[in-house]
Amino acid sequence: MKTGTITDVPGVKVGHAQNEEALTGCTVILLEQPSVCGVDVRGSAPGTRETDLLDPMNLVQTVHAVCLSGGSAYGLDAATGVMQYLEEQGAGLDVGYGVVPIVPAAVLFDLAVGNHRIRPDRKMGYEAAARASKDPVAQGNAGAGMGASVGKMGGFANAMKSGLGSASMTLPSGLVVGAVVAVNAVGHVFDPQSGQIVAGPRNEKGQIVDSVELMKTQIQSPIPPGTNTTIAVVASNAKLSKAEAKKVAQMAHDGLARTIRPIHTMFDGDTIFSIATGEVAATVDLIGSLSADVLAEAVIQAVRMAEPAGGLPSSGSLQR
Repeated sequence: MKTGTITDVPGVKVGHAQNEEALTGCTVILLEQPSVCGVDVRGSAPGTRETDLLDPMNLVQTVHAVCLSGGSAYGLDAATGVMQYLEEQGAGLDVGYGVVPIVPAAVLFDLAVGNHRIRPDRKMGYEAAARASKDPVAQGNAGAGMGASVGKMGGFANAMKSGLGSASMTLPSGLVVGAVVAVNAVGHVFDPQSGQIVAGPRNEKGQIVDSVELMKTQIQSPIPPGTNTTIAVVASNAKLSKAEAKKVAQMAHDGLARTIRPIHTMFDGDTIFSIATGEVAATVDLIGSLSADVLAEAVIQAVRMAEPAGGLPSSGSLQR
């Protein structure tokens, strides 16, 4: 049965863990078999782990999981818990003295929402990995999207709640492409299907306004640099090399550019991982194009599925 989420991709499981009072959490993309992975970082304030390892020139060819987390740089600790879980399962790179699980990670800044003193840690990462399944991915206020927000060009008090979204598509050839994303952008989210801004900065009347138009009236932004980031994983059951997976990650950023304005700013640390589980032959151009499509859909899902939290309204709550 298809879920319409990234777990439709064969070999890909997803698990969440979160603190609903502190409004933070993490999401683990767990792989049933070691899989090829690439990464592309476009934002100027990233928080990442093991991304250098994914360079096509470097030794390790496959990964065992990817961890997306809130908590800013503190949240990178969640990946250690994922490693612990995988080691207990005997999954990892055999180094002759046991195994070393390869778990790249990226974090977003959610310290302005909820309790900033509580961040995803090793225990939360372990729990998320242990919960990973092929079930439909829980979206909105879940996992790494628990404290996500968007539209902060007018200051955080005028922002809106965002969250985590996922989407997938399946071709007659058997190729399956999926995405999962935690949307925590400084800009607004634009639905290319309707042509409407679905979440963004609000003016004094509570109306959603265009972030770029708002920037034109500002001498200096009211928020600190480095306090936003959209982090994502795109995955397919295609056969790819590390270099090809990196190219897919690059192309997938088009999905963010179609739906988030502005994107890749000095305020953002946008990072996309690309996973290939290696079953179906397909061109890089096709996989990259479809990855951008499903990622754009996942971004819209992240906003539409979000619920009000931390004093911030959601897209759905403003429409009700």
